[in-house]
Amino acid sequence: MAEEFLTLMADLDDESQQTLSEWYQKLREAGFTGTQTPGLPFHISMGCFSLDKEGDVVKEMDKLAERFSSIPIHISHIGLFAGGKVLYAAPDMNPADLLSLRLAIKTETQESFPWTPHCTVMIDEAETIQRALPVLIEHFHPFIGKITKLHLCAFWPTREIATVYLGK
Repeated sequence: MAEEFLTLMADLDDESQQTLSEWYQKLREAGFTGTQTPGLPFHISMGCFSLDKEGDVVKEMDKLAERFSSIPIHISHIGLFAGGKVLYAAPDMNPADLLSLRLAIKTETQESFPWTPHCTVMIDEAETIQRALPVLIEHFHPFIGKITKLHLCAFWPTREIATVYLGK
């Protein structure tokens, strides 16, 4: 299968990764695995781009890393996307920080990527997500985390392209 698109992701700090991993582990212990892309850190997708934009996005990532320091986020709630196939944890919006980073991305147009900031916990059929939801609810607790780096991947298959730390 040939690569189809690029995604710029904002990765959460190690402590946040640990918390989200523990939630996912509880789902696995209850028999749920999901169909999400394995091996990716928990992140908030910030934008999608056509494959020909790879060089532009890498340059922009460097500029963003110089402009932005780590961004605090309050993971305060969980939710489902329409159709019920994506179970996620999501932050409160802080326009001074997370939204500012999103709006600073100039390589793609805002209209081309409808944006709901979230960290995917599990993707599966709606019926499976409905059964998994009570498990996540039981173990979910709000927390304050940080976005510490940006990384760019091409999909499918997954190809890691670049990583930059914020505040470099």
